[in-house]
Amino acid sequence: MSQTVRTRPEGSERALSEAYDTALLDLDGVVYAGGNAIDHAVESLGTARSGGMHLAYVTNNALRTPDAVAEHLGELGVPTDAGDVITSAQAAARLISEQVPAGARVLVIGGEGLRVALRERGLEPVESADDDPAAVVQGYGGPDLRWARFAEACYAIARGVPWFASNTDLTIPSARGIAPGNGAAVEVVRIATGAEPQVAGKPLPPMHRETILRTGAKRPLVVGDRLDTDIEGAFNGEVDSLLVLTGVTDGAQLLAAPPRHRPTYVDADLRGLLTGQPAIGQEGDGFRCGGWTATAGSERLELSGDGEALDGLRALCAAAWTAAGDGTCALDGAKALARLGL
Repeated sequence: MSQTVRTRPEGSERALSEAYDTALLDLDGVVYAGGNAIDHAVESLGTARSGGMHLAYVTNNALRTPDAVAEHLGELGVPTDAGDVITSAQAAARLISEQVPAGARVLVIGGEGLRVALRERGLEPVESADDDPAAVVQGYGGPDLRWARFAEACYAIARGVPWFASNTDLTIPSARGIAPGNGAAVEVVRIATGAEPQVAGKPLPPMHRETILRTGAKRPLVVGDRLDTDIEGAFNGEVDSLLVLTGVTDGAQLLAAPPRHRPTYVDADLRGLLTGQPAIGQEGDGFRCGGWTATAGSERLELSGDGEALDGLRALCAAAWTAAGDGTCALDGAKALARLGL
């Protein structure tokens, strides 16, 4: 398996918290789900921080302010300064401020996080298309966002006002399951207007730029649960990534990932920050990790051996991604994953 910026067959002999100076952590599905801390998250983050790793929390959720996010993390047992929280609302506000006059009005379709971020950039949030806005910005506004707000966006966009979106995540994890995200709401406005928004959040460059500007990270490690936002964002930023399996991504999705969705490392949860990562060796047509060997057959992925389930998954990733090359692996991995309990 060839080495790229995305995957490291040799793994990491050092704990990731020592090999990288800053963890750029997603929140939903990584640190918490539905407001409750994910198992092992609080202890792992505390240990990484005490060892000298800078922790920054990078979220596509534009609803809450950095102060509110930091307060919530503190309540969970993760002491956090507001300055360590970077939101897609901040990235969107910077993007807008570079394209409209200082002090311009911006129609907000979303929550308080967007309003605070706009004011930070010297822009004035407004509520109506009749307030003569210079731009429209749309972000997640919570489950009770009224349909009339989408209509306001459509009225302004139809008048030629530029449209910005904090992010286009179609779903978000919640305590009860997977719920519609801002991307679903953006689709409502897109269908009604035929317009295309400028998008700021992960996985696009404005979010990565905002994160680096605010953290000053030199050797960042993106930590996330989503292939199409967290991992693709790391790919676009040309930095390494750790996928944790506590959110929306499952084993089948991981094996089918195209190059831009392939993480550098995979682990069960945030305890992966505190350990090294095993090497993946190649033996003929097979790929070995721990006690497992994975090969790509003519129709499906094959797995032999025994050991830790995660090592088996890593070996399967090597076999699947090598077989797929620059594409998506179409081989059936269901039987192999079932053997691992994944």
